[in-house]
Amino acid sequence: MAEIVNTTTKVDTEEDTYTKDGTVDYKNNPANRNTTGTWKACPFILGNECCERLAYYGMSTNLVLYFKNNLHEHSATASRNVSNWQGTCYFTPLIGAFLADAYLGRYWTIAMFSIIYVMGMTLLTIAAAVPGLKPTCVSEEDCHPTGTGVAVTFLALYLVALGTGGIKPCVSSYGADQFDDADEEEKKHKSSFFNWFYFSINIGALIASSLLVWIQDNVGWGWGFGIPAVAMAVAVVSFFSGTRLYRNQKPGGSPLTRIFQVVLASWRKRRVRVPDDKSLLYETADTKSTIEGSRKLDHTKDFSFLDKAAMELQSDHAKGSINPWRLCTVTQVEELKSIIKLLPIWATGIIFSAVYSQMSSLFVLQGATMDVTINKFEIPPASLSIFDTLSVIFWVPVYDRAIVPLARKYTGHKSGLTQLQRMGVGLVISIFAMLSAGILEVVRLGIVKRNNYYDVKHIPMSVLWQVPQYFLIGCAEVFTFIGQLEFFYDQAPDSMRSLCSALSLTTNAFGNYLSSLLVTIVTATSTKGGKPGWIPDNLNRGQLQNFFWLLSGLSVVNFGVYLVVAKWYTYKRAVGTLR
Repeated sequence: MAEIVNTTTKVDTEEDTYTKDGTVDYKNNPANRNTTGTWKACPFILGNECCERLAYYGMSTNLVLYFKNNLHEHSATASRNVSNWQGTCYFTPLIGAFLADAYLGRYWTIAMFSIIYVMGMTLLTIAAAVPGLKPTCVSEEDCHPTGTGVAVTFLALYLVALGTGGIKPCVSSYGADQFDDADEEEKKHKSSFFNWFYFSINIGALIASSLLVWIQDNVGWGWGFGIPAVAMAVAVVSFFSGTRLYRNQKPGGSPLTRIFQVVLASWRKRRVRVPDDKSLLYETADTKSTIEGSRKLDHTKDFSFLDKAAMELQSDHAKGSINPWRLCTVTQVEELKSIIKLLPIWATGIIFSAVYSQMSSLFVLQGATMDVTINKFEIPPASLSIFDTLSVIFWVPVYDRAIVPLARKYTGHKSGLTQLQRMGVGLVISIFAMLSAGILEVVRLGIVKRNNYYDVKHIPMSVLWQVPQYFLIGCAEVFTFIGQLEFFYDQAPDSMRSLCSALSLTTNAFGNYLSSLLVTIVTATSTKGGKPGWIPDNLNRGQLQNFFWLLSGLSVVNFGVYLVVAKWYTYKRAVGTLR
């Protein structure tokens, strides 16, 4: 792990003793090792994540019905607006990650953006509770929103999207930073941390998809948004409470600047031949990298054109000093190579995220057409996502305590499955989730047709038939999303870990945007000639199963592409490490 310091102690980095891989040597600095980091610091980080996710899912799980009923939007429009907003929530992490890696560090980025998040949640509560801003409702489905109220609602939602942009890419990386890669005892706990990190996310989601959804449907949206706002405030308190225990990685300067330096330097030397002896390429003689808070990286053969940036020429020295726009270190070149190699793996996560996004849009609309009462108790359709959460809560300890030890016996890998194998398993399971949703819709429409239920609001088919598709997606998450979190953290250059975590999150953004685009295309093509289309307001007259078949087909093709790029991928290796 990169250089670690106690947040409450000013450390003179010139006096620190470093191991051969460039990290702080805790054997000569035992005070920091014994009092900071590891599982001692993690409860505050996990508590922060649990409360923040409770706030997020408490707001987003039922949002499609708030748009449709309270803001009086068409089904397709409501689905698109939710997808676009959620996509933005996973795109803004690029902003927060850049600031964290380049200038602020992860601690202050989380702190500052959390304040913006709380502001957005507060404003959303006001828009849903204050007369004059909140929609005037005659009945559940007969609401009249005001223009100002709608504007404030969307302003609040996109403030939340900005706030989450500084939290999402940093919290998981910040938790992993508490375990030192140079210490084998601590390093083996890091993979387990990602499992329990995702577990804490789903504890928050469990409360949101059950209690908060019920409050929104039965008590009111003022309380339904107000409670998540309070939860977010608790998340901020939890985070600050652990300040004295955290280990902080120093920001390494702008990663984009270093990337452009490599690109420009290699282009300037495009006619120069790279030597066969790669030891002739430029690298600092010191044990640590010139990049603040980063270990040196071994040279790799991939993308050899970029090696030209590390070829030392006389013209690279301006007035006795090295011009970084003409000459880059091997480590700097390998940073860019690492990012490029991540991109194909990143791209294959987009289809999976499009599948995942259906839980907060079309799954909810599908459930709203079914029988939502059990023993006279009405179940909000959005609360079915609780079974996705329960699935994750079930599979995380099963994976960590049973699957990993069992797989380890056969593979010999310390984590049981490699990160790429783990993600691949999740992609396969997601295909069956979409097939399950499509089969359910075929059965549902068969009941509608046989009994002429076209204009019946809730057909006599229990909404609990949706449980398998939610459970399968939860299982797929444990393999793909957690594997993705660990993979992008582990394979990122030390000084770009927030940025690469943000890169992994943008698969969710593009997945939501892809879902929105597919809905738009499908609606435009399937409604030609006055037809109701695949996704009309009255799904009893639609063909929603075709949309699920479409996602199933795309997922199969995506998995085939994934197998190719995963076989091609080579894991990064820091200098002085086995991998």
